[in-house]
This record gives sequence, C-alpha cells and structure tokens, in this order.
Amino acid sequence: MRLSRPVAAITAATLLASASALSPLSAYAAPHKKEAATTPAAAAPASGDAKPANPIVASVNGDPIHLDRVRATAQTLPDEMRGMPPQMLFPMIVNQLVDQKALLIEAQKEGLQKDPEVQKTMQAAADQALQNVYLSRAVEPQITDDAIQAAYAKDYAGKTGEKEVHARHILVADEKTANDIIKQLKAGGDFAALAKKDSTDKGSAAADGDLGWFKKGDMLPDFSAAAFAMTKGQVSDKPVHTRYGWHVIQVLDTRTSTAPAFATVHDQIRQKLIQTDVRAVVEKAVAQVKVVRYNPDGTPVTDKPAPPAAAAAAGASPVPAQAAAPATPGATPPSGE
Repeated sequence: MRLSRPVAAITAATLLASASALSPLSAYAAPHKKEAATTPAAAAPASGDAKPANPIVASVNGDPIHLDRVRATAQTLPDEMRGMPPQMLFPMIVNQLVDQKALLIEAQKEGLQKDPEVQKTMQAAADQALQNVYLSRAVEPQITDDAIQAAYAKDYAGKTGEKEVHARHILVADEKTANDIIKQLKAGGDFAALAKKDSTDKGSAAADGDLGWFKKGDMLPDFSAAAFAMTKGQVSDKPVHTRYGWHVIQVLDTRTSTAPAFATVHDQIRQKLIQTDVRAVVEKAVAQVKVVRYNPDGTPVTDKPAPPAAAAAAGASPVPAQAAAPATPGATPPSGE
C-alpha cells in the first residue's frame, strides 16, 4: 500500500506536530474509583529502593502497563488535553490503557486475530505505521530553525506586500436599482443609510456595508477589478455584476501591506516545508520502484499520471483561503469564488 501524495503530506505534518492520533478520552471524564485506588500501589517502589525510571502503573492479567506507555499516549493528545493537571490526566490515560488491554484480551479469546478481514486491517495499520515512521524520520531532520529562517528570508523578508483595499458595498438584485442608488450617492446620499435600507447582504449592511480590508484574490474577479481600479473615497460610476447580484462599491482607503513578522508566519512556513520535503521523499521512493497502473476494467493505463502539483491542484478547493470566510461577520458576498 502506498501513500498518495496529498495524504503523505498531511500524515507527515501531523506526525511532526506530535498529534498523529487523538485518544478518545472523552469517555473518561472521571477516573474509575477502583483503578484510582489500586494504581498508586502498583507504581510505588519498595521502601528504601530507588525509584524505577519506568515503573509499572497497572497490570491486566499480569501484563504490565509501564509509565512510558502513559507518556507516549499523552504525546498524542491535543494541546488542550495535554495541558490538564497531571493528577487528572494520569489516571484518565491509565484507565484508557487498561480498558484497551481488556478489550484486546476479549478479542483474542474469540480468535478475532485469525479472521481474514481483521488480518487485512491489522496489516494495513502496520503498513501505515511503517510509512509514517519512515516519512517522519526522513523529513523531521530537515525542518530546522535555520531552514525556516532561510525560507522566511527568501519569501518574506524585505519584500513589498500586496496592495489592499478597504471598501464597502451595497448589494441589490437588479441593475436598475443599483443605478438608482448610484444617482442618490452622487447627489449626496448617505452610503451607510442606503446600505442598511437597500442592501441584500445583511451581514455587511449591519456594518454600513463595510467589507474591511481585502487583497485582490480575496474577492470575486469582477468585484476586485472594479475596487482596485478606484481611488480613496470614490464610488463606482456603474454597478458591478457578480453571481451574487449588482454591487455599488465605495473605496474607503488603500494601502500596501508590509512583510509579516517572522513569528506570525513561522508555523505556515514550517507546514509548507514539511509538505515540500514529504513530496520529495515520496517522489524519490516512487522513482526507485517499477509501477504499472491499470484501469478499473483491468486494461493497462497508457497515459502518464498527472504530476503531483497538477494532481493537487485538480483536487484543490476553488475557494481561495482568504475568501473562505467573509470579511465582515455574517456577510457572504462578494467573497469566495
């Protein structure tokens, strides 16, 4: 079984973030009383002896659970759970591990490990674990502070930012109404009052039509083309049509953004480096094996597969990341494509 390129990138990113699996601890809101009473005794060393580095914290049918297993499980938890007080988190994890061992024993009693479907699932899990470890060990050494700093210096530091526009709009259903609003504005009409009264974009209308600051790629192309061609204080001479309706735009201000501080893009750069390095590792592995592909009907595939970048683009969302959420709470148009 081979990881697809997008899955490989996601998997490695998750592994390197130390959160590759979320343990279902929600069922353990409070420790089992019986276990809470017996666990400390199992973990306590004999009087006068040095404390063991990896003590037993519980046992199930004589099969021990060691402290390092608890620590390893804790590392897979979300940050908000890892921040819990140790006296709360420790018994929760121990109880989970005990329950898991008890379930495993019962499953083995029924011989489920011999079931062909179970064996397939177990083999798939083992294969996935090997792939994940291989990717993690191949990529993690490359994601250093120096590499992140170098990427920042190359892609961000000292570079001029994008032009941004602060604008507001009034959205209506037809061109005639939009033209009538433009006439009223040219004659001294109040934009905020008209937005509240006439705009069908109720989210931005509540804020006087304000859409906040946005970059060109944040809005639909026709809307952006009009807004970025206007100057501060200007109202559009004619309405702008998008799939949402007809927009009357007023530009409130323009600016050029500055390069972001290193701290604000550190995690973004790290994630990008992980994805790039994972892709390189996967491509190198694929290049060293012989791959033959077949169609669903069993006939050989004659066309070459799309390169990773094209494949990723083909499956990407058409909505720009910046436009996934409206600039103003509750406003849907005109952002998103």
